[in-house]
Amino acid sequence: MSKRRLLLPLVPLYAAVVAAKNALYATSLLHPKQLTWPVVSVGNLSTGGAGKTPFVLALHHLVAAAGWHADVLTRGYGRREGGIVQADPTGTAAQFGDEPLLLARAGLGVYVGADRYRAGLLVEQQLPSANTLHILDDGMQHRKLARQIEIVLLLQADFADHLLPAGNLREPLSALRRADIIVLREEEAPALEIKARKLLGPDRKPLFWRIHRALRFTTMEGTPTAAPKRPLAFCAVARPQSFHALLRLNGCEPVAHVDFPDHHLYTMRDIKALLGRAFEFGADSFVTTAKDACKLQPDMLAALTQIAPVVIAELVTTILDAPTATAQLAELLARNSSSA
Repeated sequence: MSKRRLLLPLVPLYAAVVAAKNALYATSLLHPKQLTWPVVSVGNLSTGGAGKTPFVLALHHLVAAAGWHADVLTRGYGRREGGIVQADPTGTAAQFGDEPLLLARAGLGVYVGADRYRAGLLVEQQLPSANTLHILDDGMQHRKLARQIEIVLLLQADFADHLLPAGNLREPLSALRRADIIVLREEEAPALEIKARKLLGPDRKPLFWRIHRALRFTTMEGTPTAAPKRPLAFCAVARPQSFHALLRLNGCEPVAHVDFPDHHLYTMRDIKALLGRAFEFGADSFVTTAKDACKLQPDMLAALTQIAPVVIAELVTTILDAPTATAQLAELLARNSSSA
């Protein structure tokens, strides 16, 4: 039995707290704050590892292609500085958080702060309001901010998981009833959609989107490259086993894996440990995620590349049947904004 399973007796207490909070919003005893522009929330049921950041990037591409301007409002997990700021792509993960920095370097306007309402107000004061919307990153449990559309990424693993603290679920599966759109990975979609529909029953009929996920191998400069042959893989993500599996599926068999806690900020001590493992296993390169690569400071990168090249395995998410998804999103925005 895992150590977390020993915490099962605490699950009812956690569940009661979650239910009480949701009941306060459901009965309007608590009122979420309303921004002027529409808010599209992207979230999931578990504590991490659902692929929200690549999906946010894909969603941003989708709405931009349809003529909307969208910013991203996010908390910035792992940052060491406070306040509400726009993520600077030339900055560091310590300033903004690893995921906001990754999105900012992809060209998105990302606003970081624990108070997403105030972050949204900051954006609305700075930018024109025509054809604009906010994407609320990791927003499902952030009930303080009103949203017009709730998008939830659902995993097969969620159906076998427990609530915190014994498992990874932040809310029970019944919370899917709040979803307007449920996003499924294409390899899990056929069986998982049936499960989700059965769970929700005939009275709740959200839309279902499917996504394709693929790895793209690049150099640190962004040049496409082949999958490395004998790399040492390292990452600091919520579900490292998913990263391991994606590497194997894409023809990359690391000689060893080094996993750090999610949102870990690397130090030179970590880099020295990675160099030692690379020597130990005879690695000819390093491979890591895009989220981790943005946290490597120049001195860290220089130390690694003196020994072997660093390859980024970037997870690229594509929303399948984009024209239909765009039309559905526009319809939901029009309907839910008029009723807000």
